Amino acid sequence: MAVVLEAPANVDAQPTPPLEAGDRLTHPEFMRRYNAMPNVHKAELIEGVVYMPSPVRHSSHGKPHANIITLLGLYCAATPGTEISDNATVLLDMDNDPQPDAILRLDERAGGASSVNADGYIEGPPELVVEIAASTESYDLHDKFRAYRRNGVKEYIVWRVRDRAIDWFTLEQGQYQRLPVDADGVVRSRVFPGLHLALAALPADDLAHAVATLQQGLDSPEHRAFVESLV
Repeated sequence: MAVVLEAPANVDAQPTPPLEAGDRLTHPEFMRRYNAMPNVHKAELIEGVVYMPSPVRHSSHGKPHANIITLLGLYCAATPGTEISDNATVLLDMDNDPQPDAILRLDERAGGASSVNADGYIEGPPELVVEIAASTESYDLHDKFRAYRRNGVKEYIVWRVRDRAIDWFTLEQGQYQRLPVDADGVVRSRVFPGLHLALAALPADDLAHAVATLQQGLDSPEHRAFVESLV
């Protein structure tokens, strides 16, 4: 009787290479490697290059991050049809899968430009992206800046922790311009009416002032009209 020899299963299978900072990958290969490394909690593909930020410090990242999430959370709670997310991977294009520190998006049913796919990832540009730039400033204000602008992220906030300053950009005719600051030092979102930020409050560690300023925005006629347009 003839004996049929079968090749061992997966004889040609190769182990998934680990992600390494500086790798140049496409979106599918980046996601394949990232999904195979559950121990890695933050990696980004920016303009085709893998970035893996170093561990974060409380004073230069953790606390600023928590404060901005507090403000966005308060806004979201008062504004139906909006969502916030913290460190969620965003699938922008074939060369860019950033993991912003925070986003604020309109639900697609409310006219938002992004959506949540079947795997739970955000696809497309959120309306607002926030980055806390301490050790990551070199690419938050350069490569990421270009990627967000090109993909149509309407507003981009960069908190430059070392400089104790916050930049808030708005997309106008395909270019980022800084939002104007009023005489009281307040910046007002053009995409999310009522989202007001006392620009000097957060770098000065004055969260109470920042919350009070936001509350004024939430009490404004502009915010009430925006909410009525969403519900």
